[in-house]
Amino acid sequence: MHPIIRLVNRNLTISINPGFLIWQVIFPLIYIFVAGFAYTSLIDQVPFGDKNIDYPTFLATGMIGFNIMNSTLISGIIIWNDRRHGMFEQIMSGPFTRTDYILSNICTIGIVGLASASLIALVGYPVFFDSIEFTIITIPMIVFAAIVGSVLFGSIASIISTRLRSSEGFNVIINTVFLFLAFVSTAFYPASGSPEPLRTAFYLNPLTYLVDVIRAGIFGNITEFVIMEMGILVAAASVLFIIAAKLLTKLDF
Repeated sequence: MHPIIRLVNRNLTISINPGFLIWQVIFPLIYIFVAGFAYTSLIDQVPFGDKNIDYPTFLATGMIGFNIMNSTLISGIIIWNDRRHGMFEQIMSGPFTRTDYILSNICTIGIVGLASASLIALVGYPVFFDSIEFTIITIPMIVFAAIVGSVLFGSIASIISTRLRSSEGFNVIINTVFLFLAFVSTAFYPASGSPEPLRTAFYLNPLTYLVDVIRAGIFGNITEFVIMEMGILVAAASVLFIIAAKLLTKLDF
């Protein structure tokens, strides 16, 4: 078996457990079917492109992007635990290279990101099916968002994991960063109507671009701005991946 496939299999085995699956399913369900419908008394319609959609629909599609980001935490957790428990040294002493290790982590978060996006799209389908406008590029755009988003946020998690050694520091920093990215984005509410500088902060956040691309694919609203957002996602993912890869290649045992 190829070394990268062996490492991917190992990563998935240690990462996917009942607690992780419950978090990936129950948390989005609560937001979509509890918060989504509860907040309709405050938010009736949300503008998106040239149409208005109801808030549960807006939130359900945003949760796809949120779950892609949230699932990539496993990349940082794997790296940090490998360093803490001496597994990184053992892996490097076996028939594996640092390149194998880096690529296996990218493949792992790509697989988990795609699975997560598919899961939430399936769970949220009853909420937003009335507003869906499937086109020939709907599925490719969601796949694009899942893969690029996984690389981008997985790289952020990997960078954090290589710079911190204490468990307290790692948990505090990584959870704070991801919570900030989640709530300062258009995953839960639209940027329009938000006060400055919060509205500007939304568009400094890559999660905003990710959920915009997903919604554009689902609702058939492909514009020049959405294409620009896709380009920004690719550029940001590339830069962060290069940084994460360089840090991993210099990682000490």
